[in-house]
Amino acid sequence: MQTQIILLEKVANLGTLGDIVKVKAGYARNFLIPQRKAKRATEANLKAFEAQRVELEKQQAEILVGAQARAEKLAEFAVTIAQKAGVDGRLFGSVSNHDIAEAITAAGVAVSKMEVRLPNGPFKAIGEYDVVIALHHDVTVDVKVTVVGA
Repeated sequence: MQTQIILLEKVANLGTLGDIVKVKAGYARNFLIPQRKAKRATEANLKAFEAQRVELEKQQAEILVGAQARAEKLAEFAVTIAQKAGVDGRLFGSVSNHDIAEAITAAGVAVSKMEVRLPNGPFKAIGEYDVVIALHHDVTVDVKVTVVGA
């Protein structure tokens, strides 16, 4: 069953602010609406959205500018993480997005673990890795992470 919704912000692979799209009812009910990313497309909500549109666009622009400012701080950024490792270079455990976010935040730029993208999963060996930090839908930055044995 499909539900029509109005997007209140840009949603990846779905649309941008103000788009009216059809999504599965569960996706709207369980994710988009509780996260305040969308509202149901009723007459009353359409009128309320049009009244708030300028304010919402301004809010989204401010979020984008904030993300771009953090991206400038992270440009050419490198972080080193020490982890216990065996003689063959394999780690006891792994380095996850949580560990990377903590290390970057400790170095002075606030990053949450949700913003760290590890498409191949956590690192399980010492070495140098390029990690993508997605600060916004339109703003990503590469950070060099070096994992060393402790």
